[in-house]
Amino acid sequence: MTPLRTALLQGPGGVPGSTAESLAALDRAAARAAAAGARLLVASELYLTGYALGERVAELAEPAGGPGATAVARIAAERGIAIAYGYPERAGDRVHNSVQLVGPDGTRLANYRKTHLYGPYEKAHFTPGETPVVQADLDGVRVGMLICYDVEFPENVRAHALAGTELLLVPTALMRPYEVVAETILPARALESQLYIAYANRCGTEGGGEDAIAFAGLSCLAAPDGTVRARAGAGEDLVVADVDPALLRASRADNPYLRDRRPELYASLV
Repeated sequence: MTPLRTALLQGPGGVPGSTAESLAALDRAAARAAAAGARLLVASELYLTGYALGERVAELAEPAGGPGATAVARIAAERGIAIAYGYPERAGDRVHNSVQLVGPDGTRLANYRKTHLYGPYEKAHFTPGETPVVQADLDGVRVGMLICYDVEFPENVRAHALAGTELLLVPTALMRPYEVVAETILPARALESQLYIAYANRCGTEGGGEDAIAFAGLSCLAAPDGTVRARAGAGEDLVVADVDPALLRASRADNPYLRDRRPELYASLV
């Protein structure tokens, strides 16, 4: 099976609150990624609007099939590349921190709502999702989705592995000084659950004064053998690497973690 070339877009997108600027930056990145042979582009958590929105979250939230989704679908179809992007999702009177995957023909393939909200800001403005595993098939690869803090819970990643996820997409807004998540936890998660993880972070600073948030960058593609196949630095970047199903099969055959589980012993954990 042909490797799935995957691009990770690290950047602020545009000015927080300006969906138009974020979409323009996404289109430029999609063109660059497609020119590099990528079939999938992964953008960060709340990419369309920016993360540090304060009370504007509810104002900028839109349905999964709203105008932002329509614009991303058009970019995907014009550039011939699948796109996963974060956005605030409006569902009735609730707002979710969501990620949507759009296929290279512009078809909406999957939508996931963040299940583990981080800190007072997220807990005050978002409703947590209730579906832990959301998947879609892309070029023969089973793709799953989590968002940022979700991946820091090993149970989430293991649930995806047991459900057959081969590539886990994780749009994120990892802040400083928590670089250990990108540098240590992500490769460990990929190894212990035997899958690829595409971790696309924000960079730079959003907000002002005491509310300013400095993002860590360090987007990466971690492989099931525990290596990092691509790594961004602290600034804006577009990194590209292959998700190789053959390597995944070989790694799963060699690594006994999933085969040697004893679920009957784990009931007390839940």
